[in-house]
Amino acid sequence: MKLRKLFCFICILFFVFSFCGSSFAVSNSSPNVNAPVALLMDNNTGKIVYEKDAYKRMFPASTTKIMTAILALENCDLSDVATVSYDAIFTVPSGYSTASLQVGENLTIEQLLYVLLIPSANDAANVIAEHVAGSVSSFASMMNTKAHELGCKDTNFVNPNGVHAEDHYSTAYDLALIGRYAMKNDIFRKFVSSYKYSLPITNKYDKDDRSFNNTNKLLNPKGSQYYSYTTGIKTGYTDAAKNCIVASAKKDDLELICVILGAGNDTPTNTNKFSDCKTLFEYGFKNYTNKLICAKDTVYKVVSPGNASQQTSSLNVLYENDINVFINNSDINKDFSPELDFNEKKLKAPIAKGTVVGKISYTIDGINYTTNLIAGQDIEENSVLIIIAKIVGIILVLLIFMKILHIFRGNSGKRSYSRKRKTKNSKYVSFYKFDY
Repeated sequence: MKLRKLFCFICILFFVFSFCGSSFAVSNSSPNVNAPVALLMDNNTGKIVYEKDAYKRMFPASTTKIMTAILALENCDLSDVATVSYDAIFTVPSGYSTASLQVGENLTIEQLLYVLLIPSANDAANVIAEHVAGSVSSFASMMNTKAHELGCKDTNFVNPNGVHAEDHYSTAYDLALIGRYAMKNDIFRKFVSSYKYSLPITNKYDKDDRSFNNTNKLLNPKGSQYYSYTTGIKTGYTDAAKNCIVASAKKDDLELICVILGAGNDTPTNTNKFSDCKTLFEYGFKNYTNKLICAKDTVYKVVSPGNASQQTSSLNVLYENDINVFINNSDINKDFSPELDFNEKKLKAPIAKGTVVGKISYTIDGINYTTNLIAGQDIEENSVLIIIAKIVGIILVLLIFMKILHIFRGNSGKRSYSRKRKTKNSKYVSFYKFDY
């Protein structure tokens, strides 16, 4: 009987440990992504948490338009007016999406950006390119220069819209860099998080029927692909590129960027780009977090600077900015040791509030997080020491003055010497003597 009970107890323990172990493994196992190329990146740090052939050259299709929007925002005001040219419309191949722009139509850059990013209008991309650079080819050169500045290593653009060309390519990693940079712009964020937009009546179009839905179905609250945490960014499709997307999602204070390239359509054995995005986002939100280890304006240390007055003898050394570190949830309770550039012995009054007095850094998973240490309040010099220093200074000046006077009078006394000189009436003239 006892052996039977012992055996049952062991079996129960084995079951519990097996279940817990398998649950842990599931939460940390790699996600199942069907697309041939994929990447998941933390938007704040740029850390890659998942990648699948992320450095392979691929056709980016209309995800190209992210870069077009960047250059428009950096080179134009939203109120600037661009005129639609014949070439901007009729160089778009048949079958590619447009916003039904008209030759000679005047549109603001803001209107063009909305239709560029929401219905993915290829004619709008050409209008922007011509307005900014004078021609599509010149604008493509600007795009490549900007891509290089952002750290893209394997990207080449030949047009502003992603119309297929063999020498128009990028990688998932490069597109993540471009998307991450674009999302730093609040105006861009507003465009790519909008689900609907309508062009108004213009000088060449007298109807208000140009209404568009965003091609990013993750933003559609009534659709089957809706994902409530989505914040953007841009989809793409050509026959050669297949389904592409650069997407972003934010949950609490963690924002992730996902890139899917070359995905197929939904089939019983293959999920599309939106499903893969949701899979990756869920993986990221489940396994990673931002941990606040330094809070802005909180006290790092209280120190006593030299020469400080009695009333301001204690200095609160504060963190200038937050430090949020991106970590795996398994490390959430780990203590991280900082690197310090701070020597409190060198701190001397006076010190003005906000003065940088040091620096604190954390290096976690190859990423460096840094903020300055600043003075939390004004520190005044000790007034007694100031008075003493002034008195000592006056005494020194007086002593120096007396020494100079003594030297001057000593030099004058040297005329007390005997000097004999012949004259007409005497053999010698007695010496003059000066006493003092």
